[in-house]
Amino acid sequence: MITTLRHTLLPLAAALLLTACASSRVAPPSPVEAPAQFKEAALWQRAAPTTAVPDDWWTLFKDPVLDELERRLVIGNENLKSLVAAVASARAILEASRSAMAPTLAADLSATRNGASSALASTTGQNSGNNVSLAANASWEVDLWGRLSQASSGAQALLQASADDLAAARLSAQATLAQTYFSLRTAEAQQLLLERSVQAYQRSLDLTQARYSGGVAARTDVLQAQTQLKSAQAQAADLTAQRSQFEHAIAVLLGVAPSALTIERTAILMATLSAPESLPATLLERRPDIAAAQRRVAAAYAQIGVADAAFFPALTLSANAGHSQSSLANLVSAPRLSWSLGASLAEAIFDGGQRRQASAQARAAADQATSAYRQTVLTALEEVENNLVLADQLQRETQFQEEALQAAQRNLEITLDQYRAGTVSYLNVVVAQTAALTSESSLLGVRNRQLAAVNQLLKNIAGRWQEANANQAMMPIEATSQK
Repeated sequence: MITTLRHTLLPLAAALLLTACASSRVAPPSPVEAPAQFKEAALWQRAAPTTAVPDDWWTLFKDPVLDELERRLVIGNENLKSLVAAVASARAILEASRSAMAPTLAADLSATRNGASSALASTTGQNSGNNVSLAANASWEVDLWGRLSQASSGAQALLQASADDLAAARLSAQATLAQTYFSLRTAEAQQLLLERSVQAYQRSLDLTQARYSGGVAARTDVLQAQTQLKSAQAQAADLTAQRSQFEHAIAVLLGVAPSALTIERTAILMATLSAPESLPATLLERRPDIAAAQRRVAAAYAQIGVADAAFFPALTLSANAGHSQSSLANLVSAPRLSWSLGASLAEAIFDGGQRRQASAQARAAADQATSAYRQTVLTALEEVENNLVLADQLQRETQFQEEALQAAQRNLEITLDQYRAGTVSYLNVVVAQTAALTSESSLLGVRNRQLAAVNQLLKNIAGRWQEANANQAMMPIEATSQK
């Protein structure tokens, strides 16, 4: 029987298989072509692709407190825990799709008692009795058209995409933590600057009051000095609140309550890295968000194969065997064995266009995934270009701001000497002190933006660049005092 069935079905299956292979497997489109070089970098070097994000990339900033916070982030961040669960769910879906390709085996043990009324029993001669049966059933769907294998391939791609989503979220959280930490240290440095400025303004106020008491200064000089002092104190209070908010944000990123985290104050910004002159091609190819988008394209095209396979008949092989008698005693015995083997070939004749619409929907979803993938690549290119030019320009801006600060501090020294000599009014001192404070505060802001740009560039390229660039760091920045 089995031999006859094989001879009947296999030629038909072979003919249908050739047709199905030609129509159900659709190749994904080609990705976005990478440019020959970055517009804002000197050279784009060709390299082999990889999707691994370098570990501990933030250690390039050489800050032990940041290193410890980043370590705690990976352990405690609740968003990352959620994505870990999503990866586990995708893995379970993959295992379920693989198990669908394996045969199924079921066992059934049943016991019944049946009977008839006295009148019916006297007519038919059938009395009440027991029936006990034990049966085993096996079935296996032959994956002739690749429906099951395509579904498994799609589930595999989605699992990889989920893992890439986790890596992308981890990278984003690490970069966010680093930027928040930079802002916290900047707020501390600006606080220290204002505290020193308050001390300098207090000395100026004391000097002005002494001159006013001596009759050589106007009352307006005292009021201007008081206004300047109180304004600086108000700015310092505002920075205290900002610093606390940054610390609270870091605590939430670590997955703890704000009251459970205290970061020791240093008021020092860490070293700033210089952007490299050349970038290898791997720096974009290893980005997890690009890898996730690419794998979703693969999953979408696998779904086209699943939808197209529904146009072809499903071949299922089945077998069952069982025993039946009136009692459990000697139930499993050869004389009471019954069995059957068979195959079924099922094909929908009319479905109101459901399969055609499912195929069209799968193709539209694949087009959507492809566009999303290409947009992800283009956005990645834009982000790298933006932060390359930003890091370069901020380095120049830092140099100009340092020169402006030096000039403002020298002007303040001269103006104070002139005021002590009585050749200028206190308004000139206020203007000079304000210019010096603004210049130094602006320098701290530029340094913070510089760290942010380099941090974003490291995020955009998914980690480190050449290790040699780590030695190009500038000296730590500390707020200087007002004179």
